[in-house]
Amino acid sequence: MGIEWHISTLGNGMRVVTTPVPTAQSVSVNVFVGIGSRGEDRRTNGLSHYMEHMLFKGTQRRPDAILIAEAIEGGGGVLNAYTSKELTCYWNQVPFDKLPLAMDVLADMYRNSLLAQAEIDRERTVVQQEIRRSFDQPGAWASELLSRATFGDQPIGWPIAGSIETVEAMNRDDFVRHVETYYVPSNTVLSVAGNTTHDEVLRLAEDLYGDMADRAVPAASAATYEFALDRVVVETRDIAQCNMGIALHALPRNDPDRYPLMVLNTILGRGMSSRLFKEVRERRGLAYSVGSGVARYNDIGVMSISAGVTLDHLEEATSVIREELFKMAAEPAREEEATKARDFAIGNFRLGLESTMALAQRAGEALLMTGEIEPIEDVVASVLAVTPADVQRVAQRLFKPAGFAMAVVGPGGDADRLREILAA
Repeated sequence: MGIEWHISTLGNGMRVVTTPVPTAQSVSVNVFVGIGSRGEDRRTNGLSHYMEHMLFKGTQRRPDAILIAEAIEGGGGVLNAYTSKELTCYWNQVPFDKLPLAMDVLADMYRNSLLAQAEIDRERTVVQQEIRRSFDQPGAWASELLSRATFGDQPIGWPIAGSIETVEAMNRDDFVRHVETYYVPSNTVLSVAGNTTHDEVLRLAEDLYGDMADRAVPAASAATYEFALDRVVVETRDIAQCNMGIALHALPRNDPDRYPLMVLNTILGRGMSSRLFKEVRERRGLAYSVGSGVARYNDIGVMSISAGVTLDHLEEATSVIREELFKMAAEPAREEEATKARDFAIGNFRLGLESTMALAQRAGEALLMTGEIEPIEDVVASVLAVTPADVQRVAQRLFKPAGFAMAVVGPGGDADRLREILAA
């Protein structure tokens, strides 16, 4: 029997999805809220992420962070959360017989957080330290600079955690307003996967959330396909390696070409048999690590390539990566290569759904972002249907001579020369 899920909507608009796995020893409970950094304004950039921290800091029934953590960990589980550009997710995973406790704790955090001023002030330093930690990690900081260069001065390009300055300026009124505006039933999806039933989850959800009132939620501003004024950024540091990233605008979440893009990305930069790995590392010895990735948002997307190289090899690596991109547009992949990439992509997709956590995450995010969950076998069939001609067509659609941004954090680099290479 394949993996199945069940979807219901409470009377107030909150959606509930369950993915039963009768043989599992766990359940994963996830609450997805449809607000991330792209829904913020400049003054409150980072508020969604800061709020993620604050929901762990105490509720009316569990007045401090220790009591919240002990409730789940004392039941043998784990808990955490994350914020992205478009959503915030709170989750825990517990032994299956602790489902009522797991759902109760998350509902308590979601509905009854104290947002005490003393805790906001205490956590402010913690969030700022998280931002500083990212700055201190050259690869992470290069990725942050690349996002800004790729999207320019618009919310989709702003940092998820905000800045030291924006975090410093936030006050309790901002948090209260954020909850009142976005933490409402129709902007929330409860996703549970594991050894449970839909009826059990739905009954608990009705008890925990059913009396909430709903409100309309403002839409995030639309993203535009524009780069920063300076799309090549070099930040010099006294370290041994250039952490480089190259990015281009790609496809939004539901674009019909998303499956050819998945195969294209696999051919280009996923795994040790990818083109970038073979050319940049194996044949030329320019980098220890090199690869590519794709992120798709509601109305825009990005494809990025990252590598770590010495300063002496920075310009050569940039040129080689660019050449590999345009080779994909110039001629179709060999059928053998396309077959391997399809199988690799499908295999990774299937293997990524082995845990109850992964199943709950996939179902919840898909339902929140698109309103539906694509059947697993439909995804597999769509990937299998991708031809080398499809991959080439998407490469021609995306890879343009003036269509690249770049960020480098390392011992140097000539930004003007890198611009010339990318625009050649």
